[in-house]
Amino acid sequence: MIRLRDYDNSGFDRGAPGWQEALWVAVKCLFFLSPWPLPNGVRIGLLRAFGAKIGERVVIRSRVNITFPWRLTLGNDIWIGEEVLVLTLAPVVVESDVCLSQRVFICTGSHDFRKETFDLITKPVTIRGGTWIAAGAFIAPGVEIGAGSVVSAGAVLFDSVPEGSLVRGNPATAAPLNSGSSPR
Repeated sequence: MIRLRDYDNSGFDRGAPGWQEALWVAVKCLFFLSPWPLPNGVRIGLLRAFGAKIGERVVIRSRVNITFPWRLTLGNDIWIGEEVLVLTLAPVVVESDVCLSQRVFICTGSHDFRKETFDLITKPVTIRGGTWIAAGAFIAPGVEIGAGSVVSAGAVLFDSVPEGSLVRGNPATAAPLNSGSSPR
């Protein structure tokens, strides 16, 4: 049974001082979570100012939520759709030529429900180049998505998949992308 009063998160390293995290939350609310279409270069510049490593020709749409930008690495030619959530409790690496469609959730943290103390567990996520993650997909902590893969809309992915995979379902299953199936 979980006993939340015994939960202790004091050992978690947030990766930046409290003042920087507070400033990021204010910036995120004004420039990222706003529905107003702001110039993409403004968002890129702000992410870089807060420590994100970002390549060239990256497009970040409105209402994108990135928790700790100092743990985010984006390659070149990346599109991030509206309302994508990137929970960067651990590093997230997105290589070049990747599309994250609307409402994708990249999650790097969970809890050990088998322990009464509900301990926090964090693991990095890596998305290799040439991959498309379609709308509403969930990528769990510790997952690596192989190059040239397609994660279908609404897929719930808990395990890493090799390059060239077509991933779909809940829980997701992977098949070779060239199997003739439609990614939907």
